Amino acid sequence: MKLERLISIIYKLLNHEVLSASRLAEEFQVSQRTIYRDIDAICAAGFPVISFQGHKGGYGMMDGYKMEKSLLGSYDVNSLITVLSSLSTVFEDARAQGTIERLRTVGTQQQTSSLEVDLETHRTTPDALRDLRTAITECKVISFDYINTKNEYTTRFMEPVRLHFKYRNWYVYGFCRSRQDYREFRLSRMIHLSLTEGSFQPHLDVPKEATLSNREWKGEVRDVVFRVSTDALAEALDHFHQADKQFHDDGSMTMRIPVDQPLEARWLCSFLLSLGSGVEVLEPLELREIIQKQLRNALQLYEEV
Repeated sequence: MKLERLISIIYKLLNHEVLSASRLAEEFQVSQRTIYRDIDAICAAGFPVISFQGHKGGYGMMDGYKMEKSLLGSYDVNSLITVLSSLSTVFEDARAQGTIERLRTVGTQQQTSSLEVDLETHRTTPDALRDLRTAITECKVISFDYINTKNEYTTRFMEPVRLHFKYRNWYVYGFCRSRQDYREFRLSRMIHLSLTEGSFQPHLDVPKEATLSNREWKGEVRDVVFRVSTDALAEALDHFHQADKQFHDDGSMTMRIPVDQPLEARWLCSFLLSLGSGVEVLEPLELREIIQKQLRNALQLYEEV
């Protein structure tokens, strides 16, 4: 613990002009006398610590003293700092903050960064992310209620392995005790998440979860074609940016995407319906009829009694 504190103090002194003993004592939750002894040990190790007197006095490193920068380039360092800063904010990770302090000693002094990362934590509860991170690192079994794509409600017990941020959402992957197999769950559909008293052994041989790139098609792949009006272009492009696109003189756009079993793809119907009058399904005709039926059913909810 003392060695870890000494290393952290060294990096903090490298990243700041002057730090007072009281501030260091408060941050590391030790007495100022302990900080004085730590500074003496750091000086004895050969680090050029300077003592500054006065109201704003404290300790700092000698001007011009820098740590070795040859292992990482400044671009790599600044990119790592950006990503770690975002993660440390989401998880309130003190270890990530310590790593950031160390990386800043070999980074450049530029004021603006060419990279920013926003993990959109408003889409899920930050407490849930931190609880899952704790469960993964401490091998704790979690319990939660889950609503799947078929709107089925089940209670699950899981041995979480890793968190993923993809498709603008957080997912957790691990061994589902309820199904006795590895599963992936979307955090936005997890309810009443809690850490149980149960624990598990670390998973050493974990199969990869299915992704859009390696998932096998389950049925017939058909092209879905729809025309998007000018007031729905941005949202359609955000969702299907890799689709085949054809722009028209009136500003509208026709999009063509391959979909596995499009007549059973609830996610596709939900998205198309969310665009309202901004989209018209052209092909296949069966999907067009499904959309028409969904719209008629929705209108019935608003008919005057």
